[in-house]
Amino acid sequence: MIQQIYPQVAHNYRFELNKDMNFSSAHYIPHSDAGACGRVHGHTYFLNLTIAGNTLDDAGFLVNFSTLKQLIHGRFDHQLLNDLPDIQDIMPSTEKLAERIHELVQEHLNTLPNKAVCLQVFLRETPTSYVIYRGEQS
Repeated sequence: MIQQIYPQVAHNYRFELNKDMNFSSAHYIPHSDAGACGRVHGHTYFLNLTIAGNTLDDAGFLVNFSTLKQLIHGRFDHQLLNDLPDIQDIMPSTEKLAERIHELVQEHLNTLPNKAVCLQVFLRETPTSYVIYRGEQS
């Protein structure tokens, strides 16, 4: 895993959890402005999730790290993103993928009694290109 210091999100929650993971996927951007990205190509994406909350569950977790990995890695690793039901109705850019990952994580967090919040998705597509998605600002 690449050593990385991620941009911090200002918040007043008592706990902040960060989970790093990677997954390998292919995609193409079906748009005339995409240039070479219009052809099928792959990336090893590096992902950092920042989750915060004030209350831990009965196991002492804000959210279980392994659950987060299953939620993302199990869904996106070794896939053609354009063919996935989670992605096929959106342009599969890194920006839109980061937004979709945020939605998936927050949907899961909303089912938990401690109601943690996904503050930030940091998604690195290449060693020199990344996207940060922070969801709606409240």
